[in-house]
Amino acid sequence: MLNWDHVFATRSSRMRASEIRELLKLLDKPDIISFAGGIPDPALFPEREFAEAYAGLFADGKAGGALQYSVSEGYLPLRSWLKDEMGRLGIACELDNIFITSGSQQALDYLGKLFLSPGDTALVTWPTYLGALQAFNAYEPAYDQLSIGNRTPESYRAEAEAEGRAVKFAYLSTDFANPTGQTVSLEERHQILALADELDIPVIEDAAYQHLRYDGEAIPPILALDIARSGGIDACRTIYCGSFSKTLAPGLRVGYVVAAKPVIRKLVLMKQAADLHSSTINQMVVAEVAAKHFPAQIAKIRTAYVARRDAMLAALQKYMPEGTEWTRPEGGMFVWVTLPEGMDGAELLARSVETEKVAFVPGQAFFADRSGANTIRLSYSCANEAMIEEGIRRLGRLVGHALARAA
Repeated sequence: MLNWDHVFATRSSRMRASEIRELLKLLDKPDIISFAGGIPDPALFPEREFAEAYAGLFADGKAGGALQYSVSEGYLPLRSWLKDEMGRLGIACELDNIFITSGSQQALDYLGKLFLSPGDTALVTWPTYLGALQAFNAYEPAYDQLSIGNRTPESYRAEAEAEGRAVKFAYLSTDFANPTGQTVSLEERHQILALADELDIPVIEDAAYQHLRYDGEAIPPILALDIARSGGIDACRTIYCGSFSKTLAPGLRVGYVVAAKPVIRKLVLMKQAADLHSSTINQMVVAEVAAKHFPAQIAKIRTAYVARRDAMLAALQKYMPEGTEWTRPEGGMFVWVTLPEGMDGAELLARSVETEKVAFVPGQAFFADRSGANTIRLSYSCANEAMIEEGIRRLGRLVGHALARAA
């Protein structure tokens, strides 16, 4: 029998199962109240609009093109819609600055492949999006904590050079981040650009939740700030990653990258080598639905999610024992809870699923150094207000019991 471990590439040792994907299996159990999956509510998908768009392709005789190979850059009308949408966000760009991917997760994988050689340093926040760590891990980087405004550029450079490494990029989620729900302030965005200038590295801006703001003032994307100071997108170092997964539907796997043309050209070459192009028919229907229904769809999901966020924040205030802290996001899908010191989120999850029938994600998975054991992520996107009230009540009771036992 072949010894597979002997022939696997060294990078395979960095590949691990997603703790979140495993937890999604709990969603199928009717007795579990799940705050685990950071996924959109399927009841909010624009099903009728997609059904009409798919049917229209076949009724109008466009099925041949929809079922055919296509260009690697992406479907032109979809890129044209994105060009206009980016303009509304302050990101002036051309069609050649836009590249369609199979979800923004593919974009992160391509960017890891593009920039990281084994041993290079990637700057990421502590905590950060687990999917980014999984995408980057395959290219064998080292990680350093991106601590915005609290470290000098020289400290990052010196730490990398002491290990014979080079800092290659800074990655962060800017609005209502997964997992914390927090938003990077305008001042911090400028600080990120200043840091990137000093280190001469790109900034990867993960904007998956850009459109899910419920209150507070919108903040310009880092790429918009970069364009304003640089004079144009092709002089920028920021790479913007977006997605239709959180706004229209994740199953279609349509995401996009907006960046300087030299970056886009490299990504197109990767696409040609990997899967040629993203699904033609899915891009066509996303373009159709986005052009006709995007503002109404955004309004619908904002209305639903803001009520659930408010219910979760109120329940946490009502039921969580003293010593527990949590974020208060202005949008997105997540609340980040810091448990009293000494508690372990993974151990709490095991007890919670067994005794209280409540699921969540232990926070340790989101830390590159596996710290943060006393943190958990709660998602409110797929639970109604009554479920949220009951689930947080049970969870608060469990945390209170754990504290009593430790006293």
